[in-house]
Amino acid sequence: MDLNTWHLILAQGQQPQGWTSMVMFIPIIAMVVFMMFSQKKKAKQHAALLATIKSGDKILTTSGIIGTVVSVKEKEKIVTIRSADAKLEFTLSSVADITERGTQKSDS
Repeated sequence: MDLNTWHLILAQGQQPQGWTSMVMFIPIIAMVVFMMFSQKKKAKQHAALLATIKSGDKILTTSGIIGTVVSVKEKEKIVTIRSADAKLEFTLSSVADITERGTQKSDS
C-alpha cells in the first residue's frame, strides 16, 4: 500500500458527536457576552465623564491634544478649548479624559 492509501484509512476514524462541537462554542459565547457588558459599562462611564465637563477643566482629546475648556455647547455637543495660543472646537465625543478639574469660582 502506498502512503495515500494509509492516509485515507487513518482519516476514516470515528467522527465526533454533534454535542462536542456545541460544548466548544459555549466559552466563546460567554466571552463575547462578557465583552459586550464591559463595553456598555465603559460607555456609561464615558457619558458620565462628558456630562461633568465645565469651563476651566483641562482635558485630553482622542487625538492627543491637551487644552483648557473655554466653553461647552450642550445642544451642539461641541467643546471649545484653548491650547497654547490656539482656540479649537471639538465634538464632545472626542474628549478622552479630564486630566485636571478647573477651579471655577461661584458668584454667590
